[in-house]
Amino acid sequence: MDPDVTDCERCPALVKSRSRIVNGTGPADADLLFVGEAPGEREDERGEPFVGRSGEVLDEGLRKAGLARADVRITNCVRCRPPDNRDPHMSELEHCREHLQAELAAVDPVLVVALGKVPAEHLLDRDVAVTSEAGTVHEADLDTVRRVLVCVHPAATLYDRSQAETFEGALATAADYAGDGGQSTFGDF
Repeated sequence: MDPDVTDCERCPALVKSRSRIVNGTGPADADLLFVGEAPGEREDERGEPFVGRSGEVLDEGLRKAGLARADVRITNCVRCRPPDNRDPHMSELEHCREHLQAELAAVDPVLVVALGKVPAEHLLDRDVAVTSEAGTVHEADLDTVRRVLVCVHPAATLYDRSQAETFEGALATAADYAGDGGQSTFGDF
């Protein structure tokens, strides 16, 4: 099943504000699937997630963790840019959920990395204190039970340099899962 969305008009405000649908990028069988909130202005222009300033921070963090962007899959909870870069509304997250679940099923990652509060709460279906929970792995029922790692959003490090260590620590945890199924860090899950 192709996880790419080619046409969707479920969210009138998003249809009006987007220039294109921004699908996930990266290997279709990646061990790690990074999930952001929604495309921003640069992502909407280029049609690829995390290509603006946050993407630069993510790329650098991946390198420091011994990972390459080309080896991970990156997507968003919502595939269309919200007006004025606002947070997606609950209805928009729900409208796009089946697209995200189709991508999860197609990629079947060892670990899903929630980049920020919105994706962490959406995937875990509960309130999340991202800063204090960053680097922790939880089970989530996403049609199939999956491991979800909470991570601060890359942009958090741009506005609060003290978040850089937290961000890098979470990416190091993600790197531990890549290639070995996470057994060295999670036991018999």
